[in-house]
Amino acid sequence: MSYVLVPSEIVFSAVRAQGPGGQNVNTVANAVHLRFDIAASSLPEELKARLRMLGDHRISKDGVVVVKAQRFRSLEKNRTEAMRRLAALIASAARVEKVRRPTRPLMNAVKRRLDGKTRRAEVKAGRKVPEH
Repeated sequence: MSYVLVPSEIVFSAVRAQGPGGQNVNTVANAVHLRFDIAASSLPEELKARLRMLGDHRISKDGVVVVKAQRFRSLEKNRTEAMRRLAALIASAARVEKVRRPTRPLMNAVKRRLDGKTRRAEVKAGRKVPEH
């Protein structure tokens, strides 16, 4: 399934990063919040439904994906990181698991298993103390 993320559907906002960072962290807004509205996007309907069903903590009840990236000190690098995470989330929803078709074991395999059990039982029975 192929899809294209349209840049106009993604909203970025710069926020202050959390955690340690000295004086720089309090003055520069280098962390990025990425917001992506699933319902308003140009993704195929099937993919939209799968995204909503993921149950990921980054997807709100309203169907808006919110990704916060604050790994780098550069705003541009954090923006790229947020886009990468969004693409990974969509790719995980797009992946279709193969349906498992139940099979039966081959007759030879069943015979080998039962023969092995019989042999093992004979070995254990041979250890018993004979009754007099």
